[in-house]
Amino acid sequence: MSLFDDYQTILFNRRGRVLEVTLNRPDKLNATDAVLHSELARLFVDISNDPDSDIVVLTGAGRAFSAGGDVAWMQEAIDEPERFEQTVREAKQIVFGLIDCEKPVIAKLNGHATGLGATIALFCDVIFAADHARIGDPHVSIGFVAGDGGAVIWPQLIGYARAKEYLLTGDLMTATEAARMGLINHAVPAAELDERVDAFADRLANGATKAIRWTKMSVNIGLRDLATSIMDASLAYEALSNVTADHAEAVKAFSEKRPPLFGRARGGA
Repeated sequence: MSLFDDYQTILFNRRGRVLEVTLNRPDKLNATDAVLHSELARLFVDISNDPDSDIVVLTGAGRAFSAGGDVAWMQEAIDEPERFEQTVREAKQIVFGLIDCEKPVIAKLNGHATGLGATIALFCDVIFAADHARIGDPHVSIGFVAGDGGAVIWPQLIGYARAKEYLLTGDLMTATEAARMGLINHAVPAAELDERVDAFADRLANGATKAIRWTKMSVNIGLRDLATSIMDASLAYEALSNVTADHAEAVKAFSEKRPPLFGRARGGA
């Protein structure tokens, strides 16, 4: 039995020693529900153990890379807060799975990457995006703490001042802007995205495999130390925000297709 036979929401394809991995909930813009989140939590360990690949390309099916968290799944966590304990555990596994995966992981952003989708993309090793894609972490827009890794990775890529501006507002940016400020590596015309990613993946696949792997792991030592020092606290804050009135209001407003009314605007504290 293949390592990947029992995945329900992720597709796998091999192109030589390159493993192409596709988040596959296109009707939901690859938003993360309980099943996809659980599969992401073990994905990068399984990839590490796959004997038939050296390079990984991670992308999304359809129009988006990933639109973050599925709203129905968020409502379930509001209704049953104890469910969030599993979410916290899996969130750590996703981030540390990416950091500890020896194989280079290339993110191919075929469309928008927001929230957890942006976190996953930014923890990849090299990021290519179609120039029409938009990237951002709008956790605060739904009354949520950016606890699932955004607080770790954004400041490392673009500095604290810029990171706080985007994390505190939840604003999205274009792929072109993201490449210009160093959040991602390359923004390319959509028609050229597959070719550019394939060429880069093949270049790595034809390189000195062990030297490339161990260079990645050397670079990631500091990132892993940082994630270890931040993730427990940031996820604890996110768990606290899961039971706030602002988060409940934001999820309800999203379902009702209206702007949320936070805090004093709603008549609260």
